[in-house]
Amino acid sequence: MGMSAYLIIRLHNLFAVVMLSGVYSLLAATFFVVVDAVDVAFTEAAVGAGISTVLMLGALSLAKAEEKPAVRPAFLPIAVAIATGAALIYGTLDMPVYGDPDAPIHKHVAPTYLADSQPKTGIPNVVTVVLASYRGYDTLGEVTVIFTAGIGVMALLMGRRRRRKEREDTA
Repeated sequence: MGMSAYLIIRLHNLFAVVMLSGVYSLLAATFFVVVDAVDVAFTEAAVGAGISTVLMLGALSLAKAEEKPAVRPAFLPIAVAIATGAALIYGTLDMPVYGDPDAPIHKHVAPTYLADSQPKTGIPNVVTVVLASYRGYDTLGEVTVIFTAGIGVMALLMGRRRRRKEREDTA
């Protein structure tokens, strides 16, 4: 994953960057399977490697194949990225250790889900209850964002075809 992330940053060929981002998503999905988060792995594979790659390829059809070289070094974006990364790392310092049975989630939320999900919903799978019932609006929002992005790319591609056809008709 590290090598593909490094290549995504260093390459200037946008098609290669899109393909490598799809590879990165597939590797992330594999990692999620290894750590027994199969539901997250499935979502990463479908959204990250599948839909995102297709949408980026559609957007790439509207752009040039090579990244435009920078005129001058961009220190502000680098500073913002470093500051954001430092803030995220700082935010993780207060988190409990991975797998800690005394973590707050294991004391309050998880027992409630495990004990109450079957009687309240009638669905035996706790993950399905959380994603489809308790977080139904959140899941609906995620699907809406993906749908909107797909429609946007299709609209861009259709506009490009119309302009090309208009140029051919006037020629």
